[in-house]
Amino acid sequence: MELFSLYQFIILIILIILLINFLINQHLFKEISFFKLTNETKDDLPLVSVLIPARNEEKNIERCIRSFLKQDYSNFEIVVLDDNSSDKTFNIVKKISVKNKNIKVFKGKQLPQGWLGKNFACHQLSRLAKGDYFIFTDADTYHLPNSISSSIAALLNNNLDALSPFPRQIMITIHERMALTFINFAILIFMPLALIKKSKNPLFCTGVGQYLLFKREAYFGMGGHSAVKGKILEDVHITKKTKEMGYKYMIFDGRKIVSCRMYRNFKQVLTGYTRFLFSAFDYNIFMMSTVLILVTMIFLLPYILLPLGLIVYHWSYQILILLILQIFIISLIRLINALRFRERVTDIFLHPLTIIYLIFMAANSFFQNKFGSGIYWKGRIYHAESRSDELNVVEDEDISLKVKNH
Repeated sequence: MELFSLYQFIILIILIILLINFLINQHLFKEISFFKLTNETKDDLPLVSVLIPARNEEKNIERCIRSFLKQDYSNFEIVVLDDNSSDKTFNIVKKISVKNKNIKVFKGKQLPQGWLGKNFACHQLSRLAKGDYFIFTDADTYHLPNSISSSIAALLNNNLDALSPFPRQIMITIHERMALTFINFAILIFMPLALIKKSKNPLFCTGVGQYLLFKREAYFGMGGHSAVKGKILEDVHITKKTKEMGYKYMIFDGRKIVSCRMYRNFKQVLTGYTRFLFSAFDYNIFMMSTVLILVTMIFLLPYILLPLGLIVYHWSYQILILLILQIFIISLIRLINALRFRERVTDIFLHPLTIIYLIFMAANSFFQNKFGSGIYWKGRIYHAESRSDELNVVEDEDISLKVKNH
């Protein structure tokens, strides 16, 4: 029992350390909407290229483009690449572009060997862009009028070469809420944000492909999307590559400039997470298992052990207090997160379900990638082998086409 008590004390200490890092990050994770362009910049606005890869996005693309047409930043172009869509994506953008000369739409080339779909689409977009700055954004995002101006201001004011504002995630169904709330939760408790800008170590880095801003010279200087052409988590890898090449990079709270609803039901949540979770651990089952065990011990077991200790085993007062304090710290972090990111406060009581979702989807990601037929995503089938640099892609249009990155 003494060893068990020591174990609970260690978990409590870990949670206290994570809480301290979380509170520091609350200050460092600055709202990008606070940044404003200087009068000098306003007098000579640089050209910004808004680059949108779009594959079968007929339900989202018009809303995204029209949100950019309401920007308070005047000098920008919108370049859309139709990535071999089978729907009306191209025609919708073409129709809008007739009345807006700063909107251009192109049909993408067939996916070549060694590339993943979105990565190749972004690569093509970069070759078509004329701007001094590149904004890569997804077709299912919605941008408030200050989206471009605040991002450019944050980049210039902080002397950065690239940045990524994290959008407000719209979560309606319980499946979305249980899965997506862990993203901001994990970043703010585990990632030391102070080291993202100050440290050159790419380990201290993350990003979100829903919104990435680069200086033109920094993007091409670090190799662009060709440097991560076979990576599923291209957004994280491209930011790591940016730091590796010596460029300055930072993440921001972008919930007041951009929003996105990533998924709409359990099937989409499962498919989305299955696609990237195993790849997030470099397709290493030992690494993934270790992290999931630690997450379970720290963030799930206290909720299981407390009722067991109270009702079944009648553990000592000391152990019960340690468990209560653990749950209190987790709930406090979730509460602060919920208030800041406009999540449902009542979902705090469903926190154990969030961890169960994570474990289930991680396991599904492993089995689908290792033993299943692969991950179906936007008309392509992704299948990873034993190493992250061995990735097969099969197109719907030609099931015999296989792309393998050696």
